[in-house]
Amino acid sequence: MNIFISGGCKNGKSFFAQQKAREQAELLGRPLYYLATMIPVDEEDQSRISRHVEERAGWGFRTVEQGRNILGALERTDPGGVFLLDSVTALLSNEMFDEKGNVDLTAPERLKNDLAEFAERTGNTIFVSDFIYGDAMGYEALTERYRAGLALCDRTLAKVCQQVIEVSYGSLNYFKRQDEQ
Repeated sequence: MNIFISGGCKNGKSFFAQQKAREQAELLGRPLYYLATMIPVDEEDQSRISRHVEERAGWGFRTVEQGRNILGALERTDPGGVFLLDSVTALLSNEMFDEKGNVDLTAPERLKNDLAEFAERTGNTIFVSDFIYGDAMGYEALTERYRAGLALCDRTLAKVCQQVIEVSYGSLNYFKRQDEQ
């Protein structure tokens, strides 16, 4: 089952997603993959990565570093496994902005298609994304393009996933729910 999890930053989405992925892998008897999409740029990123690695230690995840080209992860994994992609937010950032300062405004459209294909090809992926586009505050044009791109990717995932869950301060809000089989 494909599951889309969204919510505010530092609300417990990743830990909840890790639990769901582990349960799904155990239930199905399949390999468990953690698709790490963050390409760290500072100590805060490193700290977050370390915390996530520590949280999932001993849970059976095989970590696959995949900061770009998400479909490329399927070449190094068993597509029949259970995947936790954390996070769509970082993946879009990596695809849209490179380390040289270049901006690819076509990245959101391409990524939404790649994410839908990934979900279709695996059938057992948990996608984690940050809800950063809901406030009324206006930002500079490039930031707004990024937020609109993330919203596009998230809407696409909400359509193709069997479950859509918002994690808000530890509470779960189900917006779409297909019972697990």
